Amino acid sequence: MADFDERQVFHRANFDRKAAVKLIYRDYHRQLLESCPEGTVLDVGGGTISDKSLRSDIVSMDILPFPGIDVVADAQRLPFPDSWFAGIVMLDVLHHIERPLEFLQEAARILKPGGRLVMLEPSMTTLAGWFYTHIHEEPVDLKADAFANVVPNPDRDPFDANMAIPHLLFGSADARKRVEQLIPSFKVRHVDLQSLFAYPMSGGFQRWSLIPAALVKPLLALEDMSPAWLRKIFAFRMMIVLERL
Repeated sequence: MADFDERQVFHRANFDRKAAVKLIYRDYHRQLLESCPEGTVLDVGGGTISDKSLRSDIVSMDILPFPGIDVVADAQRLPFPDSWFAGIVMLDVLHHIERPLEFLQEAARILKPGGRLVMLEPSMTTLAGWFYTHIHEEPVDLKADAFANVVPNPDRDPFDANMAIPHLLFGSADARKRVEQLIPSFKVRHVDLQSLFAYPMSGGFQRWSLIPAALVKPLLALEDMSPAWLRKIFAFRMMIVLERL
């Protein structure tokens, strides 16, 4: 893999050696795909962990080439015809996109009526917000204007990020309403907090892990039963479901 970005190679190597993380991400992909209607699904930003084993009708796309990626393209300029896909899924991608509203407009364009855009993104709950702000290597800027008309930077690193972007766009009723006003062909159907225990204990793509693979399934079951008040404190991710009207 000498021709690929060294960060991609690092992520994939740690993903391959950590059975617990593989199980967690497989559950993430299951949730994303089950939220989409029948038909071809576009996996945007699948990169090093694109998983086509759950459905046969997945097209994987990323801005950087990597084994398993079908299309190399910018999410802000999707190279597909109008109304082409039944679903679009993304895992930790939106907060890396320079102009998220431009991507959302493109996503609405290529989805069929009734199609869904389903995203799993960082949440800014009490614990997760503190962790992402003070420990995680990617920046958090809660004062950023997620709705700003940003001038494209041709030299921007694809790994650049603001982990607060999903929260700024979908973390409140007012923000969700503004998204719907700016992109009227989209309706925000669900924003759910999840990923409380298993993911942070797994260490993600870092070399360390605090849980064996055998504990992943019971921990995920415990997360599913967690009440809303607990999720507002511990949830590390938010699932965002938009439907094309």
